[in-house]
Amino acid sequence: MSGGWSSADLKRTSVLRRVPSLGNRHYLSAPGHEGDVCAFEVGRTASSIVVEAVSGRAMTLVPGDVFLAAPGYRESTRWVVGGVPAGGLTPGSDYWVLAESGVIGELIGDSPREKGHLAQVSYVGRVCDDQGEPLNIRQFTASPLRPSTDYGAPIFLVLGTSAEVGKTTAGVAVLRALLQKGHETILALKATGTSSLTEIARYRDFGAAQVFDCVDFGLPTTYPSIREDAGEIFDAALDVCLSVPTDGIVMECGGDLFGANVPVFLDCLKSRRSALKVVLTAPDTLAALGAIGVLREIGYCVDLITGPCTDTPTLQERTQKMCGIPAVNMAKSRGQVAPI
Repeated sequence: MSGGWSSADLKRTSVLRRVPSLGNRHYLSAPGHEGDVCAFEVGRTASSIVVEAVSGRAMTLVPGDVFLAAPGYRESTRWVVGGVPAGGLTPGSDYWVLAESGVIGELIGDSPREKGHLAQVSYVGRVCDDQGEPLNIRQFTASPLRPSTDYGAPIFLVLGTSAEVGKTTAGVAVLRALLQKGHETILALKATGTSSLTEIARYRDFGAAQVFDCVDFGLPTTYPSIREDAGEIFDAALDVCLSVPTDGIVMECGGDLFGANVPVFLDCLKSRRSALKVVLTAPDTLAALGAIGVLREIGYCVDLITGPCTDTPTLQERTQKMCGIPAVNMAKSRGQVAPI
């Protein structure tokens, strides 16, 4: 297999944020698989695109740029669907930037929404370590602070009926409420979905002591929605989060209740904790009612409802009355503490 050398100053996307500075590294002209550290090139006649850098800033990739990213899957209900073909990415072939974090793969389809990252790039090869072995983000995962230790921190689980219904807004509101009530150290976990350093930074900005997502446990995303190693990955994530001495943990599941292996995560979590607070975000009363029923069937009770289904007094009153659960709009809290 032929190859070449990657420069130390190549642009790197945020999906590689746990990979240390590589310096000048050899790359192989070989198939690229999920999570591999890979080099890609923007076509010289292509348009510029915007992705997320390892620093978290918006980074522009211009025609002719060679950059580092990772093959992966995405099954967004609002944005893009795509993944890694059987056998991996083929050197010299064109693939698509499926997420701002630098997830690359075949494009199956996308929504009409405007996307600053969605464009074709050419796969160059996978980057190797000093021994000539391919690098993968699974080599740089987080480890439990104290293995087999659960400090018993209370868990606040944020779920949603779909994408873009205010899950992160709710998670941040819960975080703020805990801090305002005197809890000093709060950890956050974006348990499922697509990696996003922007969302991690938002939790940090509002006071989270530590924040983790799927990249910390070796995956660019938690897709495809049926994967054999999902339980293993989620157990590793829970091992890390529960081993940290903290006053509380906010866990946000990206996407809806059915995709991104959310059901697998909920099963893993239920096996660890029987008591926790559940916050549900929904666009309307009907969606909230459906989600409450689904969650009840798998052993979860909703404690609080928020999201667009509480955007006006009419919606809030209807949601609370029909669901029989407190409904609060966390996006318009105006500095008030969330009732958790």
